Amino acid sequence: MFNPRQEDSRRFFCETYQKTIARELLTPLESIASYWITQHPEYATDFANLEVALEKDYSVERGKTNPFLHLALHLAIAEQLSINQPVGISVAFTALAERLQSEHEAHHLLMECLAKMVWESQRNGTPFDSTAYIAAVHQKCRA
Repeated sequence: MFNPRQEDSRRFFCETYQKTIARELLTPLESIASYWITQHPEYATDFANLEVALEKDYSVERGKTNPFLHLALHLAIAEQLSINQPVGISVAFTALAERLQSEHEAHHLLMECLAKMVWESQRNGTPFDSTAYIAAVHQKCRA
């Protein structure tokens, strides 16, 4: 399974940011990342300097959102939606986006569900529970 190191993830987003600004040719994955980078201009300074990004501490105790984790979750959800895995995620996302009238906000609510499921899986040492994930997304649709 693909499991990049923190440094690799930060390098990817910083390099994609630089290529986006320079209007350079992007790979398909960079194109998706570039889209989400442009949707989050508040993170521009975080992506502007690779050396600073590699050293910066985004721990929960610091009280600041980790922009690299945030965009990685956007990419994970984009991938889930593109292949409808887990099964049913695309339909649930569409319903949520329609209710919120915003695909971006729907992404953010899916992120909450995804992050919680990953955390529980890691904490309990159990496989990712796709059924519980879809149920949590459906719960967001009804909220």
